[in-house]
Amino acid sequence: MTQLFRNYCIYRKTNYINVKKTLILILIGIAFSSCSNDDDNGKQNNCDFETIISAQQYANAPNDQLEINSLAINDYCLKINFSSEGCSGDTWELKLIDSEEILESNPPQRNLRLSLKNEELCEAYITKELTFDISNLKVDGNRVQLNIINLDEIILYEY
Repeated sequence: MTQLFRNYCIYRKTNYINVKKTLILILIGIAFSSCSNDDDNGKQNNCDFETIISAQQYANAPNDQLEINSLAINDYCLKINFSSEGCSGDTWELKLIDSEEILESNPPQRNLRLSLKNEELCEAYITKELTFDISNLKVDGNRVQLNIINLDEIILYEY
């Protein structure tokens, strides 16, 4: 009877270890499958907004007065510091819109504009800084020149 009890305990201990190993492997599999895959097509989205590619919106989106103070690219985000008159800027609607055209040059070029819809009727001068995901503006090669028409300035996006 003692030998039978010992065999039973060994069986239970071995079975417990196998169940424990299986559970650990399942948990590791779930952890890895739930991790995001930061690919290079803009899905990372650490930027404030997406860049819109639309000839129609480029031509027709609101064009209220604004002044772009500076531009900078950090990875796939274009940081735009800009100012306009308003009360707080909380109701502003902003879009960075690409014209949908790729100009053949070296490097290739894209035309963009920052669209502002501003219905605030105050005379305060508000400055904001926002980032736009520009990863969808990539073309063949490793760089594209971005022509920002609100600023009459270009910035080179290298990737």
